[in-house]
Amino acid sequence: MNGALVIDKPPGMTSHDVVAAVRRLLRERSIGHLGTLDPAATGVLPLLLGRLTRLARFFQSRDKEYEGEIRFGFATTTYDAAGEPLGARSERVPTLGEIEAELPRFRGRIAQVPPPFSAKKIEGRRAYQLARAGKPVALPPAQVEIFELTPLGLEENRLRLHVRCSAGVYMRSLAHDLGEALGAGAHLGPLRRTRVGEFDLAQAVPLDRLRELAASSAPDAAAAPADPAGAGADVAAAGAASVLIPPQRLLPELPAVIAPPPAAARLLAGRDVNLPEFSRALKVRVFTPEGELRAIAIRIAGSLFHPELVFPPE
Repeated sequence: MNGALVIDKPPGMTSHDVVAAVRRLLRERSIGHLGTLDPAATGVLPLLLGRLTRLARFFQSRDKEYEGEIRFGFATTTYDAAGEPLGARSERVPTLGEIEAELPRFRGRIAQVPPPFSAKKIEGRRAYQLARAGKPVALPPAQVEIFELTPLGLEENRLRLHVRCSAGVYMRSLAHDLGEALGAGAHLGPLRRTRVGEFDLAQAVPLDRLRELAASSAPDAAAAPADPAGAGADVAAAGAASVLIPPQRLLPELPAVIAPPPAAARLLAGRDVNLPEFSRALKVRVFTPEGELRAIAIRIAGSLFHPELVFPPE
């Protein structure tokens, strides 16, 4: 199965749990996600399947959108509702006017410190491992960007927000830092990711639906032994094909080239090719006339392109 799949991640699962579940359902070993979601969060979790996992590096800078809730009253150790309260509870709830007055400092390029309970590494160890052991966690701030930060409403102590941001933004840190700025203490409540780059909720499939699709071609498909190279894999792939995003729809910002066999062969051999009609493009996707992705090629001079990544015929 070579393509992308957008999962509507349920609460209570890690992103790794979702990948493992999809591997079992589709009998496909090669699966990777394009951006971790915290266990409590829900929403868009894009996966690359099969040989297309090698495209992951081209998606690393995709911006993201969230709708979430910040709860005022107290901060927590994890910066979300799963942590232990920090300090005394504050009964003061900021007004919407006070909140809106503070939001400009969080828009644009900002230096954001990741939460102590995060996967960032400190001298080879994950920050959350040190935090769980009660050891101090000192993480350096990272430069990130928040393009949109829009309040959607304030009800009692719960602020609903829409956020569009760069990769690397921690919504938990945003909630914690906003609480500190307002002197009220805050932590992140429910969070739903609505978009990652070109992938959005309209494409997202709940795991239960994927389970139905994977089993739809044969009544006993779900009970079949895991055999990625056998008939069970073919059944699962056929059932899930309707929600698989094909290579032609990935990386739409890169022009698509239909390469004749001689040019495709040169690229697969690591040799340069001349593509005069794409002399202004920095990178292109190279397909066969049958629609199979063969390469990602980068322009090195004029209309001369060099293969950056190749996909030989299977």
